[in-house]
Amino acid sequence: MKNSNPEHAKLRRSFLKGSLATGAAIAGASVLGERKAFARSSESLTKGDVAILKLLAAVELIEADLWQQYAELGGVTQGTQNPYQLALQTLDSNGSQYLSSNTLDELSHADFLNAYLISQGEEPVNLDRFRTLPSSTATGAQQIGRLTNLMQLTVDTSWYTRYRSQTNPDFGATFPQALPALFDNPHTAIPRTNAELNGNAVHVQAIANTAAFHFGFIEQAGTSLYATLSQKVSSPEVLMITLGIGGDEICHFLEWVDFSGNGVATPIAPFTDPTNGLTFPDFNAVPNPLIQTNLIFPIPCEFISPNLPLCSVIRPITPAGGIDALGAINGFIADGLFSGQPKAFTDRLIRMANRADAAERED
Repeated sequence: MKNSNPEHAKLRRSFLKGSLATGAAIAGASVLGERKAFARSSESLTKGDVAILKLLAAVELIEADLWQQYAELGGVTQGTQNPYQLALQTLDSNGSQYLSSNTLDELSHADFLNAYLISQGEEPVNLDRFRTLPSSTATGAQQIGRLTNLMQLTVDTSWYTRYRSQTNPDFGATFPQALPALFDNPHTAIPRTNAELNGNAVHVQAIANTAAFHFGFIEQAGTSLYATLSQKVSSPEVLMITLGIGGDEICHFLEWVDFSGNGVATPIAPFTDPTNGLTFPDFNAVPNPLIQTNLIFPIPCEFISPNLPLCSVIRPITPAGGIDALGAINGFIADGLFSGQPKAFTDRLIRMANRADAAERED
């Protein structure tokens, strides 16, 4: 997974620097509802398919917003790396590259879904009036309005144990938090100020570790959401879209599984943030398969029926498992991702989620 060729890494960084800016500009054009001469499909979309596409477009706009914040402070740049970038690169030498790549992917997803909606004569999803949340003031962060708040997160880390368990949430299974402290109290996943960015190095590493587990939380939710909603799609073309983009979400998730595990293993862990007492233990100190750091692929689990053999799959993959459209939005709300947003914002997302969940596949 790691690339030891410095010239190759340099080329990739140069490409991403330009591509990220281009991707942001392209996404912005469609988000604002600019009408382009997109080729129109011969298919007529059902109301259910439109509802699914609009919910997914909203989710991708949210993901693009949060990933841009991560990329501005921790992604690929030229010259001297800041302490947050270095902390991410301690988790993986290509950490900043992966972060920028993930950001570019999410921008492309948001742009494509809105462009496809326009091509079908539908209104694109525009959340611009809610871009009001403050940015970090640390050097590198753009001082623009945001949809999401990465500075007061309560990160659900049960995804980490879920994917190492033989049980499945689709059958009612529940899972312990891998890092209860991240779930019990709010923590920032980006440096909030220059004083914090350039302050205690252990504190900055704790911020990067928090971000790493948040990366996994976000991408596992997208992975399950696309899988769940794909089962409701009527149009073969829309199914191609949900499977294609959903597959990319899986790629993201698997990288962040590996990435987050590096922060709770030697030589980084164990350590305690001296500013707030947040501890990242060495998960491998006491053998426990539910938190074993080198188990980066989904462990085989129950699937379809408990009477069938265990199978390695994405989970949950049904509404019973908790990540249908409404479950995904409620998960983002519980995460603190929208702290500071008015109720009108979450109400709009919940309405969109309910419409998507009400979709039924038509023959």
